Amino acid sequence: MRLSSVQIFQQGINAILNQQSRLQQTELQLASGKRVLTPSDDPVAAVQILSLGESLAAVDQYQSNATLAEAQLSFEESVLSDAGNLLQRVRELVIQANNATQTAETRRAIGVEIDAQLDALMALANTQDGNGEYIFAGFQSDAIPFIRQGNGVVYTGDEGQRFVQLAAGSQIAVRDSGAEVFQDIPAGNGRFVVETSGVNTGSAVAGRTSADNSFVPDTYTIVFSQPTPTDPISYQVLDSTAAVVASGTYSDGDTISFSGADVEISGIPADGDSFVVSPAGKQDVFTTLQEIVTALGGSGNAGASSVTELHNVLGQGLTDLDQALGHFLEIRADIGVRLNQVENQRNINESFTLQLQQTLSDTEDLDYAEAISRFNLQLTALQAAQQSYARAQGLSLFNFL
Repeated sequence: MRLSSVQIFQQGINAILNQQSRLQQTELQLASGKRVLTPSDDPVAAVQILSLGESLAAVDQYQSNATLAEAQLSFEESVLSDAGNLLQRVRELVIQANNATQTAETRRAIGVEIDAQLDALMALANTQDGNGEYIFAGFQSDAIPFIRQGNGVVYTGDEGQRFVQLAAGSQIAVRDSGAEVFQDIPAGNGRFVVETSGVNTGSAVAGRTSADNSFVPDTYTIVFSQPTPTDPISYQVLDSTAAVVASGTYSDGDTISFSGADVEISGIPADGDSFVVSPAGKQDVFTTLQEIVTALGGSGNAGASSVTELHNVLGQGLTDLDQALGHFLEIRADIGVRLNQVENQRNINESFTLQLQQTLSDTEDLDYAEAISRFNLQLTALQAAQQSYARAQGLSLFNFL
């Protein structure tokens, strides 16, 4: 087989170019620290690197979501803490107003202050976050959720609850609707409510109440009777069918028990005075405060028609305030649980990120010791190819003519 000078020169040039290409590839790897620069370098590894990169980006987004969730939950908890402090102040004012030494004027002044606290509570319920969204409006976060109409407060939001994704199979609620926080509060002791039926003329006031597991929900009426001043005070407890479920004589401070319920009564009832014990429903905290303001005669209200009625309303108001305070504490406790979940998921995501980064490094990163050795070998091969080409140039017959 004959080899022409052109073929010899071409082979020499090709050898130099090939060695330069390999050397350049190694130089790029050394400069970038990456073993796989293009998919053609290692197709299988390239697919794995792409998948790992997507997973890392997703986890990074989850961590951003966790930071957002933590901020929103902490903000809501702070607002509820302020609301709890406000209700605690109202409770102190109600206890002060319920004192027999207070005059109508001082009670009216206390009612005005409680009315101002009601406005402050509404402001908290209409709190906006840094993006201008109402945090207690459910999904209707662009509209003010609570509006005062006359002596009542109307909720215009919904019961939607916003969730944030913290991992592929984990999400957390970052908001609570205003209906759940401020409206869905059990009235009375949570099992039943004690109210006067009409205006009692005696001095009897309902006090502490309780119910055990045998309590039968129904509407009961406790009726007192004393035909003559010399007769003992007696009572009957009637259910919704007017059947007598309990009866007896009454003394100041007695606890009347019936159908699993206990109702403490203090004071002296007049003949025909009565109390109605009905199953507890839901009462929003705004109504609780408004009823107290109305009873005290604050903000131009007429006030209670008698001291006994006032004491009964304020006593029921204290019970409802305690329910609201307990309800706020339950929601704050639930927020605390969710904050712990966010923190735990954040730690899990951080551990997962380290694993992904280690796997990505093993797949993508360059082994510098091997690459430097290969670089030196390729450099030697390039120098050899260059010297061979130079030698081949001197083999032409024209150099000997």
